[in-house]
Amino acid sequence: MVLVHGFWHGSWCWSEVVPHLVAGGRRAVAVDMAGHGLYARHPRWFTRQPYDPEAVATEVSPVADVTLDDAAELLLSQVKLIGGGEPVTVVAHSAAGPVLTRVAEQSPDLVAHAVYVTAASGVPAAAYTRIPEAAGDRVAPLVQGDPTRLGALRLDFATDDPAYRQGLREAFYGDVDPAVAEAATALLTPDSPFGIMTGTTELTPAGWGSVPRTYVVCTRDMAIQPAVQRKFIAEADAAFPGNPTSVVSLAASHSPFLSVPGELAALLLPLGR
Repeated sequence: MVLVHGFWHGSWCWSEVVPHLVAGGRRAVAVDMAGHGLYARHPRWFTRQPYDPEAVATEVSPVADVTLDDAAELLLSQVKLIGGGEPVTVVAHSAAGPVLTRVAEQSPDLVAHAVYVTAASGVPAAAYTRIPEAAGDRVAPLVQGDPTRLGALRLDFATDDPAYRQGLREAFYGDVDPAVAEAATALLTPDSPFGIMTGTTELTPAGWGSVPRTYVVCTRDMAIQPAVQRKFIAEADAAFPGNPTSVVSLAASHSPFLSVPGELAALLLPLGR
């Protein structure tokens, strides 16, 4: 089983889930997505002193050239290595959804099961930020600058503004233990490549449409709200009615891997390979 994190996070976010999966008899490996984790590149303003709010809003991102193609190529190489050429279950959280979708479309024989955890399953993912169901999401007001100019969706983890930092907590970690939430926030990467969000994939019945898929709806999510999650499901099922989505729910925020790791693992175990 391959676990892929969402924007601003890294493979570290699955560290509480992996032991439960292994204890349940599944091989589980968390990987970094392109532009994140070991592949992240921090903008200069993030470590420069004194703090410069103008740079936060205007400095072009060092990951501005990372695209959905790049992210899919990396994930495909990871899937091939981990599975040894055999199909594996791939679990995508949040903005990793389009990356999994591209891999499953291109190489359906390598994806035994596509699992979306409160994730964008359709593409381009950026379009879903403008639909009525997304009104009131807690992430959009936190994004700094113009993503089309910066080349990234940027969050300001260097600020000491208490209201902004509280907004981050509510968006991602509303039901996570405060100490864990603070530790996780310190590990987040400020820039996530906008090119991953704007990339497109043409889906076909023989590609993505042929892969078994499960969607984990997080009913307390304030980043990708439940109505948006269910829209992803409905659109997938309308496009490929012969292969309907299996749907399960968790009473969790956007980060169930931190708030309810055991419960999330229990849902994933039957899907593992």
